[in-house]
Amino acid sequence: MTSVHWEDVRSVVEPQVNAEGVHVWPFDAGFPIDVRFFRFARYGDVRPRRHDYFELLYMYRGQMKAHIHDSHFDLRAGDVMVMNSTIYHSTSRMPGQPPALAIVMYFMPELVTLNDHEGMSTGYLVPFHLQEAQFRHIIPASSAEPTEIAQFMRRIHAELPANSRRSRLAVHTYLRMILMQVVNHYSSLRGTSEVFQRRQVALERLKPLFAVLEADYAEPITLAEAATLVKLSKPRFMGLFKEATGSSFVHYLNGFRVAKAQQLLENTDRPIADIACEVGFCDQSYFGLVFRRHVNMTPLQYRFKATRLTDDLAHLSTRAS
Repeated sequence: MTSVHWEDVRSVVEPQVNAEGVHVWPFDAGFPIDVRFFRFARYGDVRPRRHDYFELLYMYRGQMKAHIHDSHFDLRAGDVMVMNSTIYHSTSRMPGQPPALAIVMYFMPELVTLNDHEGMSTGYLVPFHLQEAQFRHIIPASSAEPTEIAQFMRRIHAELPANSRRSRLAVHTYLRMILMQVVNHYSSLRGTSEVFQRRQVALERLKPLFAVLEADYAEPITLAEAATLVKLSKPRFMGLFKEATGSSFVHYLNGFRVAKAQQLLENTDRPIADIACEVGFCDQSYFGLVFRRHVNMTPLQYRFKATRLTDDLAHLSTRAS
């Protein structure tokens, strides 16, 4: 593929994920769609997140592990991953595998449904709205659709930013052709959007808690205190949190703190003990244990690999210029 700038996904996406685990993409407000080419080179990928947009990811090269809610899937070259706006998910480079490359398309659903007063366009979005626990998020490379989807994603990228009426018409057309491929693949889906709506209600109920975590993630907070914040009993809170995020509250909180630590390890030379305390782990041994569970390496190993990767990317950029 020529004339493509492969961006490091962690450097781009992680700073845009807030305490609620919501990824906020800087769309053009008047035309909310983007296509990016991401390089998955770090072993510690972006933490689990959801977003208000819909997402399609085409595996251009390599292999990754997709973690979607509480399930795991293998992503191989030529596969397409389909994600809606309520499910927490992440992708990670497989140990021992070379860096993976993926073409990712983000778009807001209203780009498809705007000015559709008869509701016909909502049919394009059915696969995104019916993502229940048994939903197969991966369209395999062996099916006919991924190649077509990737071609139209590249065409959309070539038209962006869509500053003319012609280019916007082209993007609208390519987007609908992509969505038609997705609909064709999931044409056997039946059901309603009850799961989608139930997850939205759960996330809305948890917003006061996420606001506290965003502001004071380093402060101690017990399960009972978290339940009280959202006016629920502990058992009800635990079930609701699991339904909304796909993980337990403690695992989610630790993952959020570890993600903050990863940013500091990558971007500062501060002592690891200071970083651990700043993100809520004043016991450095416990911090190392939790960090290893989430990232599969120690904080020191992560800092070394992140520094080496940054140097490698800078070297490649210098050579390219």
